[in-house]
Amino acid sequence: MTADPIAETVASLMPRARAELAELVAFRSVADPAVFPKSECEAAAGWVAGALRTEGFQDVAVLDTPDGSQSVYGLLPGPEGAPTVLLYAHYDVQPPLDEAAWLSPPFELTERDGRWYGRGAADCKGGFLMHLLALRALKANGGVPVTVKVIAEGSEEQGTGGLERYAEAHPELLTADTIVIGDTGNFRVGLPTVTATLRGMTLLRVRVDTLEGNLHSGQFGGAAPDALAALIRVLDSLRAEDGSTRVEGLAADAVWEGLDYPEADFRTDAKVLDGVGLIGDGTVSDRIWARPSVTVIGIDAPPVVGATPSIQAGARATVSLRVPPGQDTAEATKLLTAHLEKHTPWGARVAVEQIGQGAAFRADTSSPAYAAMAEAMRAGYPGQDMQTAGQGGSIPLCNTLAALYPSAEILLIGLSEPAAQIHAVNESVSPEELERLSVTEAHFLVNYAESKRG
Repeated sequence: MTADPIAETVASLMPRARAELAELVAFRSVADPAVFPKSECEAAAGWVAGALRTEGFQDVAVLDTPDGSQSVYGLLPGPEGAPTVLLYAHYDVQPPLDEAAWLSPPFELTERDGRWYGRGAADCKGGFLMHLLALRALKANGGVPVTVKVIAEGSEEQGTGGLERYAEAHPELLTADTIVIGDTGNFRVGLPTVTATLRGMTLLRVRVDTLEGNLHSGQFGGAAPDALAALIRVLDSLRAEDGSTRVEGLAADAVWEGLDYPEADFRTDAKVLDGVGLIGDGTVSDRIWARPSVTVIGIDAPPVVGATPSIQAGARATVSLRVPPGQDTAEATKLLTAHLEKHTPWGARVAVEQIGQGAAFRADTSSPAYAAMAEAMRAGYPGQDMQTAGQGGSIPLCNTLAALYPSAEILLIGLSEPAAQIHAVNESVSPEELERLSVTEAHFLVNYAESKRG
């Protein structure tokens, strides 16, 4: 078999990539100043900007976006008449959650059992390194055949829409012939996958109040309405007996046409405890890619340690609803709000506030860019054909870009395969996946340039 010079170059660059990823992971870049100081995100943005300048990017800028975060932009001009490709990643990360549950410090890249552990290693600081590796490999093998724009977002995980609003106000900035979103992942390690659909998301905060202040549960319990109990009733109304999401008026019976997700594999990937059943009906693919799903992602309640015998006067929770392609997120928000208000018991006062929203996305997998990517994936993963899957998560920017640039082709790839455990403790990235996807992306840029010339 003929050696692939791009693959050889990427392999030689992996030690440098590991060192750089360690530097980037070290920034506690959670885009919420209540969790870590804003200076952590600013420092990470500065690192990304410096990396782009080192690679010869022009017009490198740290952009102040309307939500208070910063996105980093750079332009690498290609040959005259070459198409333009926008490469996307984000440098902000989810909070580490329970740091004591990590087997190694969350902001210290640590190698263990052949994987690199650290918050953001896969989602999505590793995605930024993937872009750099692909470009470096091309520069070492004849040059980058397209004009490249890079945008690294600073608040994707918060869903506050800073880059989306900035792009809408400056539509010329990110215009491109095709866009590669490096923030999804293979169906599993070693199986090259493009993501064809993303569920949208709406995030609501619901508050229930029943009393002017907390009361002694012995003196008043049994008659005084407990706000926490009322909230529990409200939240329980969001699920049917089998655990299916139940929001009045919201359809939840769509069927996924595409890659099957065997239940046994899902149980392993999700680390479901023995004897615990999955929730919902239909296939796993139906449930996580084609149907809405509700999750209570936070609840304010007295902690067990130090709890007093009190009836709670007020309680609140944050509720996330994932919305599949084909359903309007704004309408789903209205239905969820109405459901929460209707199911609040005992005449309790209820207030519902929307704190985040993003539309669902469906890619056109019949486009020429997907043919170029399929060929590239055969180069990055010899003997494997490209697979098409859905993604249960949301990337709100995708729909903004699709609306701003309707002729642009959008592809979604990345490092967040199931073993990466993104958003959970002990997040990690497979260095082999980083290497193979970097090779894939480099070949894609070559293939895409050739397709445009032809």
